[in-house]
Amino acid sequence: MTNDLVKGLDAVGSVFGVLDRHTKIDPANPAGYKPDKIAGHVELCDVQFANPSRLDVMIFNSFSINIAAGESTALVGQSGLGKSTIIGLVERFYDPLKGLVKVDGHNIYKNIQSKDIKEPDCTTKAANAHSFIAGLQDGYDTWCRDKGLQLSGEQKQRIAIARAILKNPTVLLLDEATSALDSQSEKLVQDALEHVMVGRASIVVAHRFSTIQNYNRIAVLDKGKLVEEGTHSSLLGKGSNGAYYSLVSLERTSDVAHTQL
Repeated sequence: MTNDLVKGLDAVGSVFGVLDRHTKIDPANPAGYKPDKIAGHVELCDVQFANPSRLDVMIFNSFSINIAAGESTALVGQSGLGKSTIIGLVERFYDPLKGLVKVDGHNIYKNIQSKDIKEPDCTTKAANAHSFIAGLQDGYDTWCRDKGLQLSGEQKQRIAIARAILKNPTVLLLDEATSALDSQSEKLVQDALEHVMVGRASIVVAHRFSTIQNYNRIAVLDKGKLVEEGTHSSLLGKGSNGAYYSLVSLERTSDVAHTQL
């Protein structure tokens, strides 16, 4: 009884700690600029950043990247080197310690209301989801239970994509959208994504190089630095001295070893 009471008090304390915490990020900053239309040109300029819980470990130190409007850009590299952090900075989940994050030339931390940044269309057909939804017993009225327990991982992913593009975003951010899928499901979801990406800026954290061969641009990160950028073919053309070539070779070796097992 006493142990349960102590656990309850600890839980309540942590909840109130979150509720009482004040953030420097005001999603409805009245002074912020509200654009009528966003083209989707994204820039990180000399960004310095460390995770708020580990300020002694610098992720980016004077990091810059320029992502063109209307083009697909893949972020690749070893785990833990800043790919997902770029997504978080563009979404304004964090503020950089120094430097700027811009959309269409406007500093999103000072000049644009953050609630307008986070407005992520297509239809379920564009996400390759309509066919399996129509095949469910109750179609679009199917009750999927808590957390979609009646759906497979692939089906959840396709519905998530349909929801993400529901508002026809100018900038589409995807963090390893197909990482939980088998190869057949990954192909279906990837086809849906490539259809949706046409004509919009897409920033994608990729875990398999086979899914990004047709992207307009691939940016290779290493230890918080942008070390290479180009198309799939141009980066492979650098041969064994190239960072991207080494990553692709490593994946191929791993796939061969897995097949032999």
